[in-house]
Amino acid sequence: MSKISIIICSYNRANYIGAALDALYHQSSGLALFEAIVVDNNSTDGTPEVFATWRASHPEGQFIYTTETKQGASFARNTGANMSRTEWLCFIDDDAIAHPDFVQHIIQHINDQPFVQGFGGRIIPRYIPTEPKWMSYYVSSMVGNFDYSPVARAFKNGKYPLESNMIVSKKVFNQVGGFNTELPGVVGTVRIGGEGKDLFYKIMDLGHTIYYDPTIIVEHVVETKKLTSEYMYRVASGMGRGERARTKAISHSAFITKIVEYLFKLGAAILLGIKYALEGNPAKTGPIIQFRIDTLKGLLGY
Repeated sequence: MSKISIIICSYNRANYIGAALDALYHQSSGLALFEAIVVDNNSTDGTPEVFATWRASHPEGQFIYTTETKQGASFARNTGANMSRTEWLCFIDDDAIAHPDFVQHIIQHINDQPFVQGFGGRIIPRYIPTEPKWMSYYVSSMVGNFDYSPVARAFKNGKYPLESNMIVSKKVFNQVGGFNTELPGVVGTVRIGGEGKDLFYKIMDLGHTIYYDPTIIVEHVVETKKLTSEYMYRVASGMGRGERARTKAISHSAFITKIVEYLFKLGAAILLGIKYALEGNPAKTGPIIQFRIDTLKGLLGY
């Protein structure tokens, strides 16, 4: 029977890490099929104490706490992967609530696909208190909304799992060098994203097929009071910065191609925004256009 390591990179989520751990502790699979590794990435909000208190009241299973002082999710996730003692790595966020059969469905997918090297599942935003009126399907990807297909299937057309719900064999993870630390995620107030995309593209380049399984589900907590224009800018521009770093590392032509792609997506966003306005949903118009403007600015280095 396969076992997995669930790696949680945590940065100042003391209010949520307990719920994330609770969801894992009460998995339908029981506790024997996985270990959970919490990697504290310089939290200053009492996360160590929260974990210690939680662990004292939840003594069973393998729940490990460690630290990584190099700031950025890529550093923390690599540290967790290095500590793991299983053949499979699962990465979720510190504010992701796994459904009760999360582990069971991961193990089932591994057993059903004996040659699989990487896959991911569904992410459902859990808005607190409610979804904003200006939120649209396209902008919701910025807060983790991800539902690629109603049935299990291979990713196509450059699609890939998102960071808060992705699974990869440790063998191929090590083969591609783990997460690219030139794409660290959040460092201070600056975000340079795309580390998951970079990882899976490298795995795909080795000839492996990456799969999506909609039964592998987490809910991603989204505090709507934090969805300010500044926050959305950091997320969107971080996507662009990540693509700037990734494509420039490939070639100048890859970077230029990405600029053209982003300009096309901006045009499409403008048309979609007009459509929302005409349909009586003008609140959704501005955010979807601003999203594409901000990703383009990040790509261009602004």
